[in-house]
Order: sequence, then structure tokens, then C-alpha cells
Amino acid sequence: MKKVLAGAVIALASVLIYKSCTDDREQKSILEENSMLIQQELRNVAKLVVSEGHFAEVYNYKDSKELFGPLVTAHKKALVVVNANVSIAYDMSKINYELDEANKLLKITQIPEPEIKISPDFEYYDVTVDYLNPFNAGDYNAIKRNVNASLMKKIEASSLRSNAENRLVSELSRILVLTNTMGWTLVYENTPVENTEQLKTFLD
Repeated sequence: MKKVLAGAVIALASVLIYKSCTDDREQKSILEENSMLIQQELRNVAKLVVSEGHFAEVYNYKDSKELFGPLVTAHKKALVVVNANVSIAYDMSKINYELDEANKLLKITQIPEPEIKISPDFEYYDVTVDYLNPFNAGDYNAIKRNVNASLMKKIEASSLRSNAENRLVSELSRILVLTNTMGWTLVYENTPVENTEQLKTFLD
């Protein structure tokens, strides 16, 4: 009788140990699959989130050069019409993140800064120069710098940057939905993200 009881206990213990090992393996497999799925989704959104716009600028360039003191002054001027294509992008391939499988956390530690690209087309009108003060490379560089500075002010005053940010939030929302669906938590700068509106406040 004792042998039968001992055999039953050993058999039950073996079943429990086997089940425990099987459950651990299944749990680990699920975690690995979830981690791979999250990383795949991050790769899917690792593209430029772009907002594009067009700006026009009319710029008057003037320069005067004194020769032999104030007695002789050489002038030059130009009317410059600028048409510029502008794009604002987030390169999501540069996002920094960590996966904490044990606690089911996706921690985003850094989001790249927006990249602003200005592609201007310059057309010069009413160019007037003095023989003693001709146009040179320095003038064209100065015009380009001043025009770019003026365009940057227009970009900041426009909705272009906010549109790009909204596209970024839209991409990150996909990650938020995925993590929530799998029972994970999305964390940004050590703060759990619960909804899309919270994402917007983090990026402001």
C-alpha cells in the first residue's frame, strides 16, 4: 500500500513539475513573440513622418561700399524672388527604446528632433551694380542666409510644424494601441502613456 501511495505521489509531482516547466516555456515563448511583434511594429514606423509646404519670399538686397572715405560710395542692389519647398520630418529609425519583457514595458527614451529642410529657388530681378562694387559669392551667400532666416520665421509661424507633430503622434499611437492590446505598457521618459492626448502633451 505504501509503495502504491509513494508511486502516486511521485507521479503527481512529476506531472506538476512537467506542467510548470511547460507553462514557463509557453510564457517565455509568448513574451518573445510579443517582443518581436513590438520591434517589428517599431521598424514599420521607422520612416520619415513628413509635413511639406511651399513658401514665397520677395527680398530686397542692398549693399553700399565707401571708397576713399565717404566722398565716393558704390551701390549695388537686387530684387530676389524666392520660391521654397519646405519639409519637416522625424526620422523614426533614430528613436531610442528599451524592452522590459519581465514587466511588459516598452520604454521610449528619446524621440529624434524634427529635421527641417528648405529647398529654395532664387530668381534675381532689377540687379543694379556699380563697377567698383560688383556682385560676388559673398553677396549670394548673404542673400541665402537672410532668406533662410526669414523663411524659418515663416515656418515657425505656420501650421507646418504642428502638422508634422500630429503625424508623429499618429505613428506613436499605433505603438500605444499595440502595447495596450498585448497587455504591455508604453512608457515615455519614465511616465506611463495612457492615451493619445497624453502623447501630445509629452511632445509640446
